[in-house]
Amino acid sequence: MYLVAFIKHKKQLTSIPTHFNKTRIAPTPSGFLHVGNILSFAVTAGLARKHGAKILLRIDDLDRARVNREYLTDIFDTLRFLEIPWDEGPQDADDFESRFSQIHRMQLYNEALDQLVAGDFVFACTCSRKQMSETGSCTCSDKQIPLNTPEASWRLRTDNAATLQVKSYNDKIILTQLPAEMENFVVRKKDGFPAYQLTSVIDDLFYGVDLIVRGEDLWASTLAQIQVATVLEKQTFNDIVFYHHPLLLEADGKKLSKSAGSTSIRYLSQEGKSAEDVFMLISDLCSLPEKANNWQELAASILRKLS
Repeated sequence: MYLVAFIKHKKQLTSIPTHFNKTRIAPTPSGFLHVGNILSFAVTAGLARKHGAKILLRIDDLDRARVNREYLTDIFDTLRFLEIPWDEGPQDADDFESRFSQIHRMQLYNEALDQLVAGDFVFACTCSRKQMSETGSCTCSDKQIPLNTPEASWRLRTDNAATLQVKSYNDKIILTQLPAEMENFVVRKKDGFPAYQLTSVIDDLFYGVDLIVRGEDLWASTLAQIQVATVLEKQTFNDIVFYHHPLLLEADGKKLSKSAGSTSIRYLSQEGKSAEDVFMLISDLCSLPEKANNWQELAASILRKLS
């Protein structure tokens, strides 16, 4: 496993704040957390402490078909086992479900969807996964399919998407276009629940997040979220600074999966590994010159390597 290189983008210098109010750790309870997640969490916590930002634990649970109570509990068990801190958010699974689940913010998501409908920014899509895999794109934009069609998703019209501006860490503004893979991306799923690209924007604005740390694999999602925020006229989303870090990969170059048991913290803990062992393992996987014994040392080493 190794750290992948950063994608290149057109950049220009600007002025980025040295202090941030809030960042977030945003896992999904759809599998056991693995060493790749911990790398991201450590970098997030390291940047938060460096810049005086609070850390929000924001759990995304609207993929209802995959949400599992065991995975939800694993999030809290893993964070406490590795002593990774958070300042706001739920303290355990029960607290999350009673007060912090995304289900409690459905009104906010639906209001955003209503705004998109009112502006004619969405269209209904009935394409199957097979059709999408064969054609590579949706063909429903001109079919005028009613939005209330059963089993239809809603896609954002991106035909006239303008140049997007990303405030990146290290005093850079990135000017780029919405990638082809995000053409007419989904904002409401076939099950009627709002999609990730929309809920992530609404949640980050709701909680006052101004620094987002995420893997380089989510670069396209960052652009999609800036696009939907622009359409929704959520100008404050453009003030958020993004830090995209490289990923830990499998030996064959594939992204780590939550289904890969041998990389999960739960598996390592059951095998008798200590928190220090986990951080030393991640240090080895990242080929760091110094072995980290905790999240603070891991974050410091990773940030030095990427600076």
